[in-house]
Amino acid sequence: MSYNKTMLTREPIPAEVESVATLVVDAVYMVYSRLGPGLLESVYEACLEYELTQRGIKVQRQVSIPICYGELKIDGGFRIDLYVGGCLIVELKAVDSLLPVHRSQVLTYLKLTRHRLGLLINFNVPLIRYGIKRVVL
Repeated sequence: MSYNKTMLTREPIPAEVESVATLVVDAVYMVYSRLGPGLLESVYEACLEYELTQRGIKVQRQVSIPICYGELKIDGGFRIDLYVGGCLIVELKAVDSLLPVHRSQVLTYLKLTRHRLGLLINFNVPLIRYGIKRVVL
């Protein structure tokens, strides 16, 4: 089977989701500017949740994702760090460098939740712009 251009094109990310992503990135910059690198992931998670809530954005922390295989439902222990606005997955890290497995983790969360956009944020960087990665399914 040959691939043509129509098979490879996807619908754009909805404007509402992009808007939420923009608000999250802005909040990430605020948290990073106040705290800097070097803290635990849980600290950044709590502070980012606070920052987003202060801006009137609905945020859920440590949301469990079950795995459905046929009619079997498995609580696999997967947890989304932040589920923002009911449409965006945010995975936080505080590591020396992001690894391919971190991106794969976000892709798996996107597949399991049927969302298309996730943000992978590493706070342990000299400049936060280097720690923000968009992951699109």
